[in-house]
Amino acid sequence: MTIKSDNRHLYLQVIDRLKGDIEKGIYKEKEKLPSEFDLAKQLGVSRATLREALRILEEENVVIRRHGVGTFVNAKPLFSSGIEQLNSVTDMIIQAGKKAGTIFLSSSEQGPTDEDIKRFECSIDDEILLVERVRTADGEPVVYCIDKIPSEYLPSNGFNHNVESLLHLLEQEGRYISHAVVHIEPLGYHEKISPILECEPETALLLLKQMHFDQNDVPVLFSLNYFRADKFSFHVLRKRV
Repeated sequence: MTIKSDNRHLYLQVIDRLKGDIEKGIYKEKEKLPSEFDLAKQLGVSRATLREALRILEEENVVIRRHGVGTFVNAKPLFSSGIEQLNSVTDMIIQAGKKAGTIFLSSSEQGPTDEDIKRFECSIDDEILLVERVRTADGEPVVYCIDKIPSEYLPSNGFNHNVESLLHLLEQEGRYISHAVVHIEPLGYHEKISPILECEPETALLLLKQMHFDQNDVPVLFSLNYFRADKFSFHVLRKRV
């Protein structure tokens, strides 16, 4: 059935129609859409109009286009969070109704790098715990985590790799995480991390670099969290001042 004409540009009507069809389940997640020729014919629009609509839908992560293969409906993110909310990965997964899990990769104590000395305001003689883990939701890998904590902030009996949340671990040691400074970087396919997270070649990653501070404004945890962009979405509330 062709789209009904109104006063808006045709490509906007096509966008609304395709979004509506996806919401109704006419086109399901990860399903391939009809060819551009067939879809343009079904909607009664030119292929140029359809391509403009698909371009915008791809920018909005509603669809994904694979060169030489076709256009597919993108999976909706399972987890959505305001970036201004300081939640642990564990809490984000639980709040989405999933079971949080951890695949422990490695941990080691080592001397600080020059960057560590600047970040944590520590000395060259201090020790830094480096932890690598994969966080899972219902057993599916969704986040690759690299964390650094000065060893002096850890429990006296050392680090237990069965701990799910490092934020909770620090809180048990009397260091409540009050805020974090975050830098976000969009990444494409990563040769090491993407296979670990079982990503398709076209699946992007979101890297969150976070420096966490305790209630006394002391830097206590530095994290590199690689989120699957098809599983997580982040938003921020901006206010005019």
